[in-house]
Amino acid sequence: MSDRPKLLIVEDDLGLQRQLRWAYEGYEVIVAGDRPAAMEAFRLHEPAVVTLDLGLPPDPDGTAEGFATLMEILALKPDTKVIVASGHGARESALRAIADGAWDFYQKPIDIDSLGLIVARAFHVHELEAENRRLAASVKGAAMAGLITAAPEMLKVTRTIERVAPADVSVMLLGASGTGKELLARGLHDASPRRDGAFVAINCAAIPETLLESELFGHEKGAFTGAVKTTHGKIEQAHGGTLFLDEIGDVPLPLQVKLLRFLQERTIERLGGRRAIAVDTRIVCATHRDIDAMVADGGFRDDLYYRLAEIVIRIPSLAERVGDAALLARHFVTKYAKAMNPAVTGLSADARAAIDAWGWPGNVRELENRAKRAVIMADGKLVTASDLDLAEPDDAPINLRTAREAADRTAIRRALARADGNISNTARLLGISRPTLYDLLKGYNLND
Repeated sequence: MSDRPKLLIVEDDLGLQRQLRWAYEGYEVIVAGDRPAAMEAFRLHEPAVVTLDLGLPPDPDGTAEGFATLMEILALKPDTKVIVASGHGARESALRAIADGAWDFYQKPIDIDSLGLIVARAFHVHELEAENRRLAASVKGAAMAGLITAAPEMLKVTRTIERVAPADVSVMLLGASGTGKELLARGLHDASPRRDGAFVAINCAAIPETLLESELFGHEKGAFTGAVKTTHGKIEQAHGGTLFLDEIGDVPLPLQVKLLRFLQERTIERLGGRRAIAVDTRIVCATHRDIDAMVADGGFRDDLYYRLAEIVIRIPSLAERVGDAALLARHFVTKYAKAMNPAVTGLSADARAAIDAWGWPGNVRELENRAKRAVIMADGKLVTASDLDLAEPDDAPINLRTAREAADRTAIRRALARADGNISNTARLLGISRPTLYDLLKGYNLND
C-alpha cells in the first residue's frame, strides 16, 4: 500500500490520461474514464482530491455526466476537493460547478504546471481540515470545543493549556485583541478540576474605575448612595471555580494593591464591610498590552505581575496562524448562513484568495464580523470577496499567470518555513515531487 496522497483523475481522453499520470509522480494516481468507473474508484480509494472533466461519455460534448459525477462524489464525502475542467466557452459550467460545491476549476487546454499547483493547494487545504477534525476529536469533554484551528502555532497553545489546566496555578494569556483569549480561558476552566464550578468573566477595561472595585469585591447594603442591598462581587461569585480578568493591564494602581492582597491572603472584604470572607478561586487573566513594558515603567506592579503570571501563554495573531483564516471563514459562513441566509453554501474562489491575502489586523473577531456581514449581503450561493469587503490592493496583479506566480511564491515560502528548509518535507507539504520543487525554486529565484 502506497502512503502517497491519492489523486483521482476523471478524464476520457486516453492521451491526456497518460500525460496527467506521468505529471503527478508525487501522488498515487487513479484514473477513470466515465462516471461508473469514477464512482467505483472513488468508493474503493476515497481520494482527498479529484480532477473532473465535465464532458464525460456517453455525452462528451455535454456536461450532464460530469455534474452527476460531481454531485455523487460530494454526497459520499463532502470534504473531497473536486477540481473541474472547463473547456473553451464553458466558463458558465465551471461557475455552476463551483456553486454546486466544486473546490476549484482549471481551463482547457491544460497547463500542467498551473493545474499541479491547484492540486497541491487542494491537498494542503484538505490536510489542514482533517488535522482540525482530529484535534477536535481528541479534546476530552467540552474543553476547547469551540476552538477551530489547524495551525501548528495554535495547536502548541492548546497543548500547553491542556497541560496547565489540572495544576491550580494562575495563568496569564497575552495576545492582540480578537485572538480568542476568553475562549481559551473557558477551555482551560473546562479542562480543569474546577469545571463544575462557575466561570466568571469581567472585562476590566469596560467598567469605569469608580465602579470596578465594587464589581470585583462586592459591597454591603448602605456602603454608598444607591447600595440598597448587599451584592457579591465577581471574585466571590467565582468561589470554587475560575475568575477571568480580561484586560488586566487596565486595572488602576490603587486597585492593583487590593488584588495583590486578595491573591496573598485569599480573602476579600466587601465595600462597607468589616468581615474577611475566604474565597477559593483560580485566576486567569489576559491583556493585549505589553505587560512587561508596563512593569518596567511602573504602570503595573511587579509583585502583582508575578502572582498573576505563574504561567504565561502567548496567543498568536490570526496572520501568524497559517491556514486558520480559511478554516474559520468556512465555519462562520456555515454558522450564519443557517440563521440568516440558508441559500449560501460556501465561499467563492476569489473569496478564498482574498481571505488568504488579507492581513487580519482585527484577528478572529474581524473575520467573524466580515463573514456575518457577507452572509447577509450575498446574492448567490457563494460568498464573494466583494461580500466580505476585502478589496483587492491597487498594485495586485491582474494577469492570471502573474497572480498565480505570486501565490505560488507565498505557498513555497510558507512550506519552507514550516519544514525548516528541508526540501523533502517541503515537497511533501506542497504535494509535489522534489524535482518539481527544485525547478520552482530555481524558476522563482527562491534558492537563497
